[in-house]
Amino acid sequence: MDAEGQMTGMDHSMHMGSFKQKFWFSLVLAIPIIFLSPMMGVDLPFQFTFPGSDWVILLLASVLFFYGGEPFLNGAKMELKQKSPAMMTLIAMGITVSYFYSVYAFIMNKMMPQNHVMDFFWEFATLIVIMLLGHWIEMNAISNASDALQKMAELLPDKVKRLKKNGLEEEVPLQQVQQNDHLVVRAGDKVPADGIIIKGSTSVDESMVTGESKTVTKQEKDQVIGGSVNGSGTIEITVTGTGETGYLSKVMDMVKKAQTEKSKLETLSDRVAKWLFYIALGAGLLAFIIWMIVDRNISIAFERMVTVFIIACPHALGLAIPLVIARSTSIAAKHGLLLKNRNALEQATDVQYVMLDKTGTLTEGKFTVTGIEMISANITKEEALKVIGALEKNANHPLAIGIMNYLKEKKISPYNADNLQSISGIGLTGEVNRKNVKIVNEKEVEYLNLWFEPAIKKQYQEQGNTLSYLIIDQILVAMIALGDVIKPEAKQFIADLKEQGIIPVMLTGDNNVAAESVAHYLGIDDYHGELLPEDKETIIKTYINEGKKVMMVGDGINDAPSLVRATIGVAIGAGTDVAIDSADVVLTDSDPKDILRFLDLAKQTRRKMIQNLWWGAGYNIVAIPLAAGVLAPWGVLLNPALGAILMSLSTIIVAANALTLRIRN
Repeated sequence: MDAEGQMTGMDHSMHMGSFKQKFWFSLVLAIPIIFLSPMMGVDLPFQFTFPGSDWVILLLASVLFFYGGEPFLNGAKMELKQKSPAMMTLIAMGITVSYFYSVYAFIMNKMMPQNHVMDFFWEFATLIVIMLLGHWIEMNAISNASDALQKMAELLPDKVKRLKKNGLEEEVPLQQVQQNDHLVVRAGDKVPADGIIIKGSTSVDESMVTGESKTVTKQEKDQVIGGSVNGSGTIEITVTGTGETGYLSKVMDMVKKAQTEKSKLETLSDRVAKWLFYIALGAGLLAFIIWMIVDRNISIAFERMVTVFIIACPHALGLAIPLVIARSTSIAAKHGLLLKNRNALEQATDVQYVMLDKTGTLTEGKFTVTGIEMISANITKEEALKVIGALEKNANHPLAIGIMNYLKEKKISPYNADNLQSISGIGLTGEVNRKNVKIVNEKEVEYLNLWFEPAIKKQYQEQGNTLSYLIIDQILVAMIALGDVIKPEAKQFIADLKEQGIIPVMLTGDNNVAAESVAHYLGIDDYHGELLPEDKETIIKTYINEGKKVMMVGDGINDAPSLVRATIGVAIGAGTDVAIDSADVVLTDSDPKDILRFLDLAKQTRRKMIQNLWWGAGYNIVAIPLAAGVLAPWGVLLNPALGAILMSLSTIIVAANALTLRIRN
């Protein structure tokens, strides 16, 4: 329920404290009413009266109505202003009718004591308190659903060791750390902020941050995430993200956003409440008319109408979806599944195709140079590698990292490049030693019509290598081959997808021969190679235009257009570089099996939503007719107190059902 009215009536985050305060103060007001006012005209054993107690009841009830009922009245006002009566309108209707009817009864009993009119102060007071308690419980539940993320923020240390310009250490509060500060992180310490290692190497435990259970080896120039635990070595880092720019902060913002967005089934629950309002209003008025005709007693007729309105308060219906969503987003966050758009939980149950980017998703994304072939005799192999290194040394792409690691092993120092530019989906271009150079894929070589002997590439393609080509002054001079290791769990992941009736489709910028090799090994029948980013988007658009539900899984950077276009966009391998704005779901661990966990969580979440909708609204199907007096000829009438009890029980069942949601490991 956000402040802009996406959820009906109120903002949970703004009003939790207010509801807590209102509940306790309203309870203080309600207790005397409960002891002084009879329930449905029946004096309970613990009740008593004294001269003037009816005036005390009226005064307390009036304060309770305007104070305790204020959030429901304001919520109803907002709903009616939007011409969309729903839960708050129903609650407001119940408390308003019971209060003003009781005031009417008070006046009539004072004016004509011989014709006693039964009031509903007892029912009104208990209803207000139950509603406030229910909303407080709801908001506590939703707030507690974010506890895992709050605990992640608590992972950051209070004090950090910062290096001064003279090289000496100083201990300062974390709040004083700024971007580009140099920090020392010793073995066993928590990494205080996102940063890049400038000295030392270590292994880092990121499980509490990313969900990755294995320790991650980190060396110079590697990134570390604030909140992870440094393992075996002392490192120095340059801070790249603090406060709101840090990874943990982004994670919490993501989940908070996910918990405040509207889902389709929530819209359905609001629609159900809207119809319930009209049904209750119609049933109440009809009950009033019929009882007036049959009994000719306005007090009895009013009593039946009031009972219907009280029974119709759909508090449990209001909790049905939010509690399940809060629970699922909390569970997902604990397992490294960050839900940016919770509509994805519902849409995932209908997914028919999973489009998979090869590099980094199905493969490790760690390339090693498997060979370099010279096409032109005008340059040596070492010179070619120096030129390639000049273009790749500042790039973060897995291919570039593989090439630079190879040069480091061979102790080859790359040249420097000027005017370096990235060509989307093609490669890099720049100036090296006053010559125009490019490192591009095979598709660009074909486009430029640069011929070379096909036998040169054949053996590399058959082994599934990725091929890049060096062009100097429009002359093709060399080909470099890099191999990527397929993730050990990828094959089983594809088999599991197929078992669920979901068709995997591999999309890659690699050549078709390499794509075929990987696809065949993994058991993927449908694959597309030599794709530019826009080609992937076009393929996904085609599927969607045919009415198919598509999940796109990619690295969140080059695949951004596809992630946005797909029914559900999933960014895998989050770290600190993933373009989280492009995806609906972010998997912080690079394990493809997390996709299966997400699909499983989505199915369980949808099932809980449906169950809660039935629990939240189902009791009204029986209770409203009973309250209206359908079975009155047989001596069966449902009073407001019993209705309030049924309603609170329904709320408890909804909350308990949401808490049983689990995810399979």
